[in-house]
Amino acid sequence: MKIGELALAAQTQVETVRHYEREGLLPLAPRSEGNYRIYGPEHVERLAFVRHCRSLDMTLNEIRVLLRFKDDPQAGCGEVNSLLDEHIGHVAARIRDLRQLERQLKALREQCAGVRDAAHCGILNELVQAASTPGPRPANLHVPGSHTTGSRARPGAAKPPRLQRRSQPPVTPEESR
Repeated sequence: MKIGELALAAQTQVETVRHYEREGLLPLAPRSEGNYRIYGPEHVERLAFVRHCRSLDMTLNEIRVLLRFKDDPQAGCGEVNSLLDEHIGHVAARIRDLRQLERQLKALREQCAGVRDAAHCGILNELVQAASTPGPRPANLHVPGSHTTGSRARPGAAKPPRLQRRSQPPVTPEESR
């Protein structure tokens, strides 16, 4: 199968396949006489594995480690366990950060109980005051993509780029959805 068929079989974009190839997550495909890459079922299976790991928010480096063990089924899986334990720790930390963000937003929301002119909006006044106060700023706890669906999304608005965590390589546009 050609790259478009592989992308279709894995329910992803062609550019995502190319990205994973560049990152070394997919094995090199042999080429046809016409110089097209020819992919087989092993590419579909590996791409599905990578995509599933990405859906669990694993970095490409974490996936590389998992693939190394997947490719060596006789190796012990202690490092796999450690990797997943560390990943769970990162997720737990992000959840704590998101809960803190929720508390901050709820406290901000309490600053304006009704509808009034913007000059007297408690939320806006609090934001202005906090922005002009010297000192350390709270950590950026924004969840990428959180404003791109639902009733408040602007039709045709571009999705914000996905924020990177740790030393994660850039994601393809398709992955940031």
